[in-house]
Amino acid sequence: MATTHPNLLDDPANDPFSIAAMAAFEIAERTGVKQHDIALTLGSGWGKAADLIGETTATIPAHEVTGFSKPALEGHVGSLRSVLLPSGKRALVIGARTHYYEGHGVRRVVHSVRTAAAAGAKVMILTNGAGGIRETWTPGTPVLISDHINLTAASPLEGATFIDLTDLYSARLRAVARGVEPSLDEGIYTQFRGPHYETPAEVQMAKAIGGHIVGMSTALEAIAARQSGMEILGLSLITNLAAGIQKTPLSHEEVLDAGRSAEPVISALLARIVAEL
Repeated sequence: MATTHPNLLDDPANDPFSIAAMAAFEIAERTGVKQHDIALTLGSGWGKAADLIGETTATIPAHEVTGFSKPALEGHVGSLRSVLLPSGKRALVIGARTHYYEGHGVRRVVHSVRTAAAAGAKVMILTNGAGGIRETWTPGTPVLISDHINLTAASPLEGATFIDLTDLYSARLRAVARGVEPSLDEGIYTQFRGPHYETPAEVQMAKAIGGHIVGMSTALEAIAARQSGMEILGLSLITNLAAGIQKTPLSHEEVLDAGRSAEPVISALLARIVAEL
């Protein structure tokens, strides 16, 4: 059984794609599933979707798989689940997200995505809890991600690796989602480094450059998913209005409360979307 000490991804001499292939092999062995078709990273507020999309046939503590770490954030369950969908397809549900602000490096941040691709997934669904810049988005509102702005000053791509991000968030998958729920709005996600919340001035900067959503995940994962050839659907749960838009102080407890309140509705929505893929 693999351990996370030391983590093979921390050695720059190691190939991160080979490590992802090792992790995918371990997942196949422990789940008895040779290939997964769809992968979902379930962020804050989205966790119950794993129970609704199909039959869970295996659950693995993520930190027992090569390259994964225990989650540092409350609201993330720290497991990998193999789910049999009603369609007969297989979904790999990732409840173990490594955030960039944890300081482990970009390789660990995107390891789950690369592992999902190595496990055979062609569709990557990335979800998160985030702050909204549009005042019409009340806490609990799900929003499709149409594009992103990466303000982390980092990339999962190494060396002279040039990847086109023009249509990073699939228009086809967004259309499927709107077919399930026509009222879904969409916006541009802005990833900051974190872990501090953005200042009101930073929120206004994000707005000025075209952002509608602010958060601390997803963009780096999406780039890695595109590099691995996956089609990407992004969804944000607006847990609060961003600093300066909301007139009261921000808190992580507020984010968790909003996620818990919205979870039954948005998880059911995500399950309905997955059923159409």
